[in-house]
Amino acid sequence: MNNKKKPDWLKVSALNESVYLGVKNILDKYKLKTVCQSALCPNINKCWQEKSATFLLMGDICTRNCRFCAVKKGIPDKLDNSEPFNIARAVKELGLEYVVLTCVDRDDLPDFGAAHLYKTIKEIKSIDNNIKVEVLVPDFSLNEKYINILLDSKPYVIGHNLETVRNISSYIRDRRANYDKSLEFLKLIKTLDSKIKTKTSLLAGLGESENDILKTLQDIKYANVDIIVIGQYLQPGNKQIKEKEYIDIQKFKQYETFAKELGFKHVISSPLARSSYKAKSLGKE
Repeated sequence: MNNKKKPDWLKVSALNESVYLGVKNILDKYKLKTVCQSALCPNINKCWQEKSATFLLMGDICTRNCRFCAVKKGIPDKLDNSEPFNIARAVKELGLEYVVLTCVDRDDLPDFGAAHLYKTIKEIKSIDNNIKVEVLVPDFSLNEKYINILLDSKPYVIGHNLETVRNISSYIRDRRANYDKSLEFLKLIKTLDSKIKTKTSLLAGLGESENDILKTLQDIKYANVDIIVIGQYLQPGNKQIKEKEYIDIQKFKQYETFAKELGFKHVISSPLARSSYKAKSLGKE
């Protein structure tokens, strides 16, 4: 168990209330949710000040029960068919040029939510086809039919998180998730459309070793992934597992160097990095 005091590099900036309320009011107006709020992201202040938010689709109740995640678990509500249109309106009102979408797992839906994601991306692009959309998605149980529905919407980046190393994956992730299954999903995206950028993220400090991380980075590169994000796991609440250790900031720099040497096109490795952290910078490439 980690009983050490949280280091200075994990401290977050103070909340800019006016900016926060400005974004929140627009989200509330269209009855939208963000993973920033639902997952208790430590970067919410910084991202919202930059008018960057990750929209959470298909409700805020997940059908899977990962032990590290703060998103609610249980039986989700029915899909809100107005959500794709409302997200597009919020995107326009916020003046976003780069949009990040994610969703809860919806194992209760026949297509795992693929059609809903497709509709949302199409609605956003109907505002301006130059808007770049990044999506963070589940594995669709590796069903190519549903994956192709997503690909047909032409997202700029498709992300799917491996979350952790092989030897503790089954402990922290839901039993329906799987280390090799996630790698296969990422590999499959590139097989179906080699032009799509792929992305995954790792949380450090869950009990893995340095060698575990290095081996995992090699596995991810073998799956032809373009973008890797590595951040410090922080226990979001009492119901989630506690972090085992705080990883030194220099270690994150070492991981970044190793990943770049492996040939990843874009690497973000820092304590507060999360899946969509600095995602907007990808749109400038």
